[in-house]
Amino acid sequence: MENVLQWLETTVQRLPEKVAFTSETEDGTDVEVTFKEVYDKARMIGSTIVKTDDTTPAGVFSARTATTPILFMACVYAGRAYAPIDMALPEARIGKILDNLMPDVILVDKESFSSFAKLCKDIYPDKSWDVVVVDFENATIEKYNNSNYESPASENSLEDDLIKSDLLQNVREKAKPSDPLYIIHTSGSSGRPKGVVTSHESLINYIDSYGDVMGIEESDRFGNQSPLDYIAAIRDIYLPFKYGASSFIIPKKYFMDPNALFTYLNDKEVTAVGWSVSALTVPLSLGAFEEVKLNTLRKICFSGSVMPCSALKVWQENLPDALFVNQYGPTEATASCTYYVVNHVVDESEVLPIGKAYKGYDVFLTDLECDSKVITDEDTEGQITVAGISLAIGYFNDPDRTNENFVERELSDGTTKRIYKTGDIGTIHNGVFEFHGRMDRQIKHMGHRVELDEVECAANSVENVAESCCIYKKEKESLILYYSGDATKRDLSLALRELIPGFMVPRKIIQLDELPKLPNGKIDIKELEER
Repeated sequence: MENVLQWLETTVQRLPEKVAFTSETEDGTDVEVTFKEVYDKARMIGSTIVKTDDTTPAGVFSARTATTPILFMACVYAGRAYAPIDMALPEARIGKILDNLMPDVILVDKESFSSFAKLCKDIYPDKSWDVVVVDFENATIEKYNNSNYESPASENSLEDDLIKSDLLQNVREKAKPSDPLYIIHTSGSSGRPKGVVTSHESLINYIDSYGDVMGIEESDRFGNQSPLDYIAAIRDIYLPFKYGASSFIIPKKYFMDPNALFTYLNDKEVTAVGWSVSALTVPLSLGAFEEVKLNTLRKICFSGSVMPCSALKVWQENLPDALFVNQYGPTEATASCTYYVVNHVVDESEVLPIGKAYKGYDVFLTDLECDSKVITDEDTEGQITVAGISLAIGYFNDPDRTNENFVERELSDGTTKRIYKTGDIGTIHNGVFEFHGRMDRQIKHMGHRVELDEVECAANSVENVAESCCIYKKEKESLILYYSGDATKRDLSLALRELIPGFMVPRKIIQLDELPKLPNGKIDIKELEER
């Protein structure tokens, strides 16, 4: 397998009319997309953005709906990596992503177009990129350019034969397994999001390995929890293409109502989920399993943060025949690099290991002070380090950070490898990896990677904020921001919501006359953590 499109095309031959993706409108109506619809419409839309010898990435603004994977595949057919961007992000954040990406073409679904057009007028009034707006409900494609969002330069029907077979074939013949597939932007300590570029071969290796561990089959029905611009969503998009399974995009509101969530899972006969830890723990805090039981769910993978075994035990007791897998890894290693199959009912005080490397991954420990020294002794702390086929290509349009984080090293075991230093501390115990926290100020919060420095960078940009320091209370999964200055807590909170995603806005904001300092003049983070 060299290209993810081969999965789609093979499945279309077998199961053309099977529903691949399902989402729900606000009035509760299902939107369904078959594999053949993904194939046909992706090739039509891809034909509108394909250019000879032009493989620059495309931005994709789309709602969390069943039609979004069509836009992703349209980019792939056109030979372009796609960069998904959520319109729900703050305008300033989207602006930083576009500054990094600077695409010459952007795909937008009709639902997102008015917000996108307003954003462009606010931030990029003179930018003349091509914008292709797809209205799936009315089956039309509109093209806008020269910053004119009032009337399209051209309009076509999705029912027409718009496919430029020769151009698409030319793109395909030149394609290589190492070509970029997608760019997913993550938190960056400087306040600039990092665009992680992942190749076809990296994604293919991960999906193959994940599918083997989870025992995925054609009959499986996935329940999607994560935003489609987030790394976890790749499972819910590409597993259907490979196996001919189906994905159901669960409305976000259901995760705050466990009875509605479990009823949805039962009604759709969902068999498998790959969720963030918080998506499993929050429903428990709201009374999950007290009224509605789960009838069909049998495969559960969780990741993003440390799973409390007190919560996992409740899930195990209610689903005694289910497979539970703990997964670990950064976006830079194509979603995850290790897994641990929980083959026993856990004790509430237990801490789960992160397991062993997925097939095709090379995971090992290096000395905390010397990243070329490999640690093999059991129970000795080191930095979790990743090499192998599933490493990202790097950070898009950011050579400095790429060269800093993806380095080639002659290791103490005599090998030379391109490695990614995760910044996570780990040990090896009884042959499996255990996680022991971070070396720096990057944390996992609500399933998302967050650089605490980025929160501070945003806070420090707010008027009348003198300085700030953000800390994370792991046991309460809570971000806390200390600051000094004349800005009110309310003004600071409102300003942060315009600058960073909601999950990064601290739950608690505390104003101090002055932040505590170390003798060298730096903020005393340890003192703030102890308050």
